[in-house]
Amino acid sequence: MKKTRKSITKRFKVTKTGKVLRRQTGLDHNLAKKSSKKTRQSRKWVKVSEPESKKIKKLLK
Repeated sequence: MKKTRKSITKRFKVTKTGKVLRRQTGLDHNLAKKSSKKTRQSRKWVKVSEPESKKIKKLLK
């Protein structure tokens, strides 16, 4: 029995339909030079590509 990767569980979430979602990048620093529109849009969750989502699901099990 393998353990789940705790770092992966904190960074990703899986929907009911099986899509893997991640946070948008670029919200940690240098926010003063980014427009407020860009920072608002990057608060949303983003779908992960299919090959990467397979790897992430494997690490979550």
